[in-house]
Amino acid sequence: MQSMSNHFCPFCDFESRKLDFLLEETESFRIIADTHPLCEGHILIIPKDHISCVGEYTDELFEEFNSIYQKVQSFIKKEYGKVSTFEHGKIGQFVFHSHMHILPFDGEPDEIIIEGVENIKLIKSVSELKNIFQKDGQYLFFSIEVNNWIVNTDLGFPRFFRDRFAEAMNAPRRKDWKQMSQNKDLMAEAKAENEGLLERWYNE
Repeated sequence: MQSMSNHFCPFCDFESRKLDFLLEETESFRIIADTHPLCEGHILIIPKDHISCVGEYTDELFEEFNSIYQKVQSFIKKEYGKVSTFEHGKIGQFVFHSHMHILPFDGEPDEIIIEGVENIKLIKSVSELKNIFQKDGQYLFFSIEVNNWIVNTDLGFPRFFRDRFAEAMNAPRRKDWKQMSQNKDLMAEAKAENEGLLERWYNE
């Protein structure tokens, strides 16, 4: 697949970032441990091409993504006993390059969407995001275990899901990844967690 890069995008400029926590690379995707994890087991699935979100994937790219997505979910569930995901579909993104978050969490949806259940809609699977994006041009998506939801996009703001999951996981100091990167103690914790994740991944 031919790369469509954006020189101002950190996920396109992957080589110069010298990320230490690459778990796996496929033809079209990189699977990495989040450099600023909310907890051990926080993984990102990132396409190599500069694409805004899962809803914008071609059918072929989504098929490859979905296989990886299921694999990472199964890994997190097996290793950590619980799994959730989230993605900002052009709402609340700092980096407009798709990056699906997958991490250990099994709380209730109202811990994430504190405004009430009337602001979420249950969907069957992540595969529905393509139609939702084509219709609305945006979405907020999250899952907890086997349940998947989209969220009222009027609620969206930068770092929306990261902030909400950090609060629900009692990790408020990790909400802002830019501030976290300046905290030596937090980054030392993050490095140790990612080393633990890598060990689990490669021993799987």
